[in-house]
Amino acid sequence: MPSASKTSWAQLRVGITAIVALALIGVLIFLLTGNASLFTKEVRAFTYLGDAAAVAVGSPVRINGITAGSVHNVELSGSSNPNRAVKIELALHENMLKQIPVDSEATISAENLLGSKFINIKRGISGAFISPGAEIKAKETKEIFEIMDSFFPLLTSAQVILKRIDNIVSLVESGKGNIGKMLTDDTLFARVNGILADVQKTTQAINSGKGSFAKLLYEDALYEDIRKPIQRMDRLLAGIEEGKGSAGKLLKDPALHDELQKNLMVMRAVLEDIQAGKGTAGKLLKSTEMHDQIAALLRKMDVTVDKLNTGQGTLGQLLVNPQLYESLNLTTREMTGLLKDFRANPKKFLRIKLGLF
Repeated sequence: MPSASKTSWAQLRVGITAIVALALIGVLIFLLTGNASLFTKEVRAFTYLGDAAAVAVGSPVRINGITAGSVHNVELSGSSNPNRAVKIELALHENMLKQIPVDSEATISAENLLGSKFINIKRGISGAFISPGAEIKAKETKEIFEIMDSFFPLLTSAQVILKRIDNIVSLVESGKGNIGKMLTDDTLFARVNGILADVQKTTQAINSGKGSFAKLLYEDALYEDIRKPIQRMDRLLAGIEEGKGSAGKLLKDPALHDELQKNLMVMRAVLEDIQAGKGTAGKLLKSTEMHDQIAALLRKMDVTVDKLNTGQGTLGQLLVNPQLYESLNLTTREMTGLLKDFRANPKKFLRIKLGLF
């Protein structure tokens, strides 16, 4: 039978072993379920959001997807700004502060559409980094339900379009419209089949060398007839490029270019003189005196024409007086008759008298 001392020592060892085992189990549970590390120092930072979006205490905090800490506390900030209604306190690993520039942005992300939420810090590009207790600027993100709500109008439009497509397909299946008739009307099918047969015949004729198009494809003579004008055009353009002919000289000859330039300068000088009022054309455009003279001449001509229209003067009477017109007409007829008689019998009007002294 064991002694009392040995029994007490055995019980003590069992108790110590149980305590150590419980401690190890607790540490393992903490390490497996928690985001903190026993050997990593944590510092606090915070951010403000308009909505916590189901982010809870213990949710992971990541920097570009890499774990950097956890959410320490989530509470209402009491701010009147709707974009800063929720304050989220972050417990970050101290060694990760050097990986968070001051222009970084914190957003709420999810593992998947229905997964747990976490805080994701998108790393900035600034050379300065945040310090413990600093605020990380937040970027609002839409929840999946808000995104789905925004898709409802698009889905409604898609349903309307699909309904219209269904109606069109129904009309086609019932043989209505051109497409429906094409699918269901045997006559139209026969016409299309006939057209295809004609196209096939035409293709066979071309392949056999019949017709102008086939000759164009297969006969060298027609090809040469078409090629010759193209070659002539090519030679003509080559000659122009080399400066031959009038067109070539116009493009290549500097003397002709200089002559044209001189003529343009002369024309420009003439136009400038006219614009300055020099010469007859310039005075005609610029001189007030000549303008007045021309206007006076036109007024006189207008007065003269008015007198002629009213029958004043000989010409006016000739235009408006029928008696004077009849007299002139009668005189003209008499002169014509006299000339006819003179031509018919000139001796009647000419008498030669000879005398001797």
